[in-house]
Amino acid sequence: MRIIVLIKEVPDTYGERHLNLQTGLVERASAERVLDEICERTVEAALVIAEANPDTHIIVVSMGPATATDAIRKALAMGADEAVHVVDDALAGADVMVTAQVLAAVVRRREADLVMTGNASTDSSAGVMGALLAELLGLPQATFLSSIASDGTTVRGTRATDTGIATVEADLPAVVSITEALPDPRFPGLKGIMAAKKKPVETLTASDLGVDTAGVEAAYAINISVAARPARTGGTTVHDEGDAGAQLAEFLIANQLA
Repeated sequence: MRIIVLIKEVPDTYGERHLNLQTGLVERASAERVLDEICERTVEAALVIAEANPDTHIIVVSMGPATATDAIRKALAMGADEAVHVVDDALAGADVMVTAQVLAAVVRRREADLVMTGNASTDSSAGVMGALLAELLGLPQATFLSSIASDGTTVRGTRATDTGIATVEADLPAVVSITEALPDPRFPGLKGIMAAKKKPVETLTASDLGVDTAGVEAAYAINISVAARPARTGGTTVHDEGDAGAQLAEFLIANQLA
């Protein structure tokens, strides 16, 4: 079985993140860049499936700048077998639709049996990549899974709903996305870190994949306006002189909170 795991380099959520007020894009150089935590969990889920299915080959795929090699190497150190890195300045600022087209082209090129992604990245939180890929590839999808398993022929898992837990299953090939409910990722050991340096990483451009980048700047999603977050201000202090309840009620009403 061949599994493709989609991974992404993102600004560290433990640091301060900023938007470019002209473009509306994340200022990625303003914070430390790391492998997204949900991507680590996805790699872990793929490794668990591989342990249950001998001869499984795991390929991590990332579309991002040259700095994303660090995130890719971490996924390889965890146990993935090889990687594909799509690097192209023409793709800078690409929205989810353009990104999905690029990633779908990689999947077609590598003929994966199972495509795995996180439910949403921490930088954009779009939460639609799994569904977009399934549509573009014409494959069944099982998204937002809180558990996952595969026997090499089908993939199955559970999904939390408003009314309970749903069990879903699909024949392979298929696309799945997982949530933070899955187990924490394993920590790469020294042996894995050293082995990652020798694992193959294929570097591709949009042109290599036959993807037209002419419309990236216009894209499918357009930022209408961007504004800086308002500075923090002091709150309202209520001095209780027997009428604190009335003051609180007036405050809530004035701010349309009640």
